Amino acid sequence: MNNNELFENAKKIFPGGVNSPVRSFRSVESIPRFIDSGKGPVITDTEGNNYIDYVLSWGPLLLGHAHESVVKAASLAIEKGMSFGAPTDLENQLGIMVQKFFPSMELMRFVNSGTEACMGAIRVARATTNRDNIIKFSGCYHGHADYLLVSAGSGVSTLGLPDSPGVPQSFTAHTFVSPYNDIDAIKKLMASKGSTVAAIIVEPVAGNMGFMPPRPGFLETLRQLCTEYDSILIFDEVMTGFRVAKGGAQQLYGIKPDLTCLGKVIGGGMPVGAYGGCKDLMSLVAPLGKVYQAGTLSGNPVAMAAGLATLKTIDDSNAFEKAETHQIGLVAALNDLGKKRDIAWTVSGLGTMFGIRFQQGEAYSYEDLKKCDSAKYGKFFRAALANGVYFAPSAFESAFTSSVHSENELNTVLSSIERIISTF
Repeated sequence: MNNNELFENAKKIFPGGVNSPVRSFRSVESIPRFIDSGKGPVITDTEGNNYIDYVLSWGPLLLGHAHESVVKAASLAIEKGMSFGAPTDLENQLGIMVQKFFPSMELMRFVNSGTEACMGAIRVARATTNRDNIIKFSGCYHGHADYLLVSAGSGVSTLGLPDSPGVPQSFTAHTFVSPYNDIDAIKKLMASKGSTVAAIIVEPVAGNMGFMPPRPGFLETLRQLCTEYDSILIFDEVMTGFRVAKGGAQQLYGIKPDLTCLGKVIGGGMPVGAYGGCKDLMSLVAPLGKVYQAGTLSGNPVAMAAGLATLKTIDDSNAFEKAETHQIGLVAALNDLGKKRDIAWTVSGLGTMFGIRFQQGEAYSYEDLKKCDSAKYGKFFRAALANGVYFAPSAFESAFTSSVHSENELNTVLSSIERIISTF
């Protein structure tokens, strides 16, 4: 069956034909490609079309698709048994490797997703401070927990209102939203509510509203405010961990959060998340403390093996540096191409993440980003896909590079894009 037929069948089974909304390709006015396989930097759909992939399963595949060491490790684990609901040494090994890159995580708990990691971290923060309120930033996504599905209003800071039907307003009553990158706004909000705030949670480099780094001083201000008001600073590094730097944004910017949430790369393509911090905080988690959180598949051996193989490769090789080099070359070349052809876009990147935005000048907030030309991005996306390049099917998502994206892929992509934008 071709993609159209598969999608029609899928719509009879799943809402919108997909199991995660962005996969529907609705925002780029297209239909999803059903992927059959992936190897290295390339994915192949069920019709046999190949695409140079810059989505990489939304970030975890820093080593590319079906990396030999990861496949071997996961296969060996499967042969021994896929799940025990009991401790394994693989958990210990992966935990030690995570601590090597994230020393702030003195104790951690493995979970199954980034959503679970953020839920656990916030629960610890609330238990530690004996406070209920939390602050998040507009445009930052921390999973689909009810109290985190909140968007900002037009004011400087807004009492949280549900951003999805099915979420009672009472569930978000303790969630405040402040504009990302707005130092004055968060200072005012903390001056008003700081004594009631259990935690500030932030994507230190936003990856769910395109690609958006923090303004100078923004993260430092959050650290200072949390210290001043005895609130907990949570870095959601589910996307940035091992991506903007090996040790995440906290290594890159030299800022130590109280709690860290991880996911994506530490599973090597398998569903894994983690949250952790200093021993004092994490000792509140059961069975040491009374903060309850559990999961039958948490720390399952297949996911641990895949994650461990991934992090060992990152540690023992120049995999990160290769992926970063590709990002730097691609971003620079696309910006040069935009100037040459007078295309009103901004392409920016950091580490192994990047974003393409049809809007000139820097964007520093979700409000800035919403002014971009998403229709033009959709046109660009469709043309790129037709030319064998797979970017994020949304103007509001980040893209990623891997260690196996080579100069050959770079030249192929640039040649394709130069042909594409000549029609813009």
